[in-house]
Amino acid sequence: MIYRYLFIIALLLLVLSGIALAVLSHPAFGLWRHVSTERIQASPNYRDGMFRNQLPTPQFTGDTASARGTLWRFLTHRDTLRVPQTPLPAVKTDLKSLPTDSDWLVWFGHSSYLFCLNGTRFLVDPVLQLEWPSSMMMRPFPGTDIYRPADLPDIDVLILTHEHWDHMDYATLRDLRDRVRHVICPLGIADYLRYWGYPDALITEMDWYESLSGEAGLTITCLPSRHFSNRLLGKPNQTLWASFLVESGGRKVYIGGDGGYDMRFREIHERFGSVDLALLENGQYNAAWRYIHTTPADLEQVILDLQARQVFTVHHDKFALSVHPWYEPSSVARALAAKHHLRLLDAPIGTVVNY
Repeated sequence: MIYRYLFIIALLLLVLSGIALAVLSHPAFGLWRHVSTERIQASPNYRDGMFRNQLPTPQFTGDTASARGTLWRFLTHRDTLRVPQTPLPAVKTDLKSLPTDSDWLVWFGHSSYLFCLNGTRFLVDPVLQLEWPSSMMMRPFPGTDIYRPADLPDIDVLILTHEHWDHMDYATLRDLRDRVRHVICPLGIADYLRYWGYPDALITEMDWYESLSGEAGLTITCLPSRHFSNRLLGKPNQTLWASFLVESGGRKVYIGGDGGYDMRFREIHERFGSVDLALLENGQYNAAWRYIHTTPADLEQVILDLQARQVFTVHHDKFALSVHPWYEPSSVARALAAKHHLRLLDAPIGTVVNY
């Protein structure tokens, strides 16, 4: 009898192992991608086996008990403050008909947006086609999930700031693959893109403070952020996270990416001067994550340091990835704009914003 039980247990373990292998073989995880190590290990930002921030950056600042409590609250706390109970306002714009002879921005919620600068169309961190397994981790707010990759025009430059699931979505990038002319990304991200079928000739992988020059005076500079990377499994911080400055036609757009506050915003202003538009992280924060996400308390100093002529805040109004009220980020930004007489480009998802 005992042998029969052992056989059944072994069979169950074998079946479960097969299921786990099948799940983890999904290309979204990227576990079987070829990892190119030469440029990564040569980077001054890669030390002792992983990428490092410019300052010591604990990912979590609470104790183990509070970490468990935070996770438990995130998984179980379903009050009406985290998620809106009615659809948010959104506009379905014909993106393919938008002209390229003016500078404009269209936000898709969270950190995904399309903008035109001096005739070039840029797409940043698109998450528009949630399929399994991404759909198990993120659920769009009512009314916000109205754009798909098919709605987008051909993309001149796709910019990815880091590998997290809410910024780098496999299904979206798969469906855009044949309509992207060039991809800019931090070190290590190219391995995912090649694994997902992007030709190597389309990809430019960059380290902090590297610049790429193109036609019509276009310059894209990879700049630091204060964050971390881990797709879900495996060793953390094996790909770089970044912000970017795009310059063309005498104008500058700063793509902030994700990251906690540090001296980089003041240094960017000192080095590049005032930017015409800054897209800044504002949402999915928590006091225990204050070094890896921009908190409301730090957003004000970010704005003052950067001295941008116009600000658009992102990383909110689509997913509940923290426990703060869903409406808080926008309220904070509006209060800061009123306090400092700041030009805040505050518009619903899908609205064409001229900047």
